[in-house]
Amino acid sequence: MQPQQLIYKKPSLIQAIKKDYKKNKWLILMALPVVAWYILFHYVPMYGVIIAFKQFSPVKGIWDSNWVGLKHFHDFFNSISAWRVIRNTLLINFYQLIFAFPAPIILALLLNEIKSKYFKKTIQTVTYLPHFVSTVVICGMIIDFFAKSGLINDIIAYFGGSRTIFLVEAGWFRTIYVGTGIWQGVGWGSIIYLAALTAIDTELYEAVTIDGAGRWKQFVHITLPGIAPTIVILLIMNIGNMMSEGYEKIILLYNPSTYETADIISSYVYRRGLVEANYSFSAAVGLFNSIVNLILIVTANYVSRKVNETSLW
Repeated sequence: MQPQQLIYKKPSLIQAIKKDYKKNKWLILMALPVVAWYILFHYVPMYGVIIAFKQFSPVKGIWDSNWVGLKHFHDFFNSISAWRVIRNTLLINFYQLIFAFPAPIILALLLNEIKSKYFKKTIQTVTYLPHFVSTVVICGMIIDFFAKSGLINDIIAYFGGSRTIFLVEAGWFRTIYVGTGIWQGVGWGSIIYLAALTAIDTELYEAVTIDGAGRWKQFVHITLPGIAPTIVILLIMNIGNMMSEGYEKIILLYNPSTYETADIISSYVYRRGLVEANYSFSAAVGLFNSIVNLILIVTANYVSRKVNETSLW
């Protein structure tokens, strides 16, 4: 008599969901508010993107407005502002990627080398503070500091230089924007790298010290590889947001005389959509912006996965 074979029956999807819920009930309940927030404020409003293909009229509503196809995209790419805002958006984000992105990494590495606990805490507190100040207040401080009678001009005049109204000079805008952005975010951005540094096994440092490795070799062979996955993930996310620079700080600092170097896609969409009430045109420009962001983040993720096997997905 042959022994009876055991037949494995794969659980149904509902059974698998029930089992997973019982196992991770509290984690799922904690995640629900975040999921609900994203659905309500990020996915539900996406239906409104169709106004990019219509001549939207608030009186007629979204569905009854006249369909115009790709007219608004055509108008944007044939306008004199298209190349300017795309160029400015890419340049400002490129400068931030070159100068602002490494700043928190450098600060975290320097803080990691400080042995005095109190001095380290003081530096962290001082560098974290600007992050918690309102953007409006920060921009007010920047305007005061860079005014003709401001602190920066006082220092320049003290050393014999001539006073300049920096925020009226188009050539100074990107430097001021990126530089103040580093000051505002370097401390807060260093937190994640400090956390990554603490996760590195201290026994690795002890082992290479016994082998005679100095501080530089420890940095190259242990510290840098230890935080490399964190750097790569954040770099991918930064590349994916290269076309999504926030307009709040821009519109608080720029003026018509600096549009040539300061006007970016987000500020252009704000001006055309909310100020001029050209909703369909601004929706088309915003949709184009989102598509480029999607292409950038997918490309960066693909390249990273192929090069060093670290990726978001």
